[in-house]
Amino acid sequence: MAINVEKLNTLLQNFVSATSDVEGAALVTPDGLPLATSLPGGMDDERVSAMSAAMLSLGERIGSELARGSIDRIYVEGTHGYGVLTSCAEDAVFLVLANRSAKLGVLMLEIKRAIAELKLVLM
Repeated sequence: MAINVEKLNTLLQNFVSATSDVEGAALVTPDGLPLATSLPGGMDDERVSAMSAAMLSLGERIGSELARGSIDRIYVEGTHGYGVLTSCAEDAVFLVLANRSAKLGVLMLEIKRAIAELKLVLM
């Protein structure tokens, strides 16, 4: 069954515009290919997707080496905000970029809701 890329893009755009403090989002394959993106201007979809896959791969190795089990989420905090990489389905990873004022508990809840919607389209 083919993936409905148009529907995925719509879901991402709605997520970014409707979720407070979220600046962008991307759905990527584990090998670094963009499935759907709604990123801030100036960000290269393919570069962000490749970096997300690299983060996922490194996170999985760290989780294994530190005996933490399988990775559910990778979280990066910087001076300008957050990057959260979450498993979305067997063949997809969800990246969310949020600004510094984001409330992390609310953000994680919104990510969980978005993933539920995205999984329905990916099935």
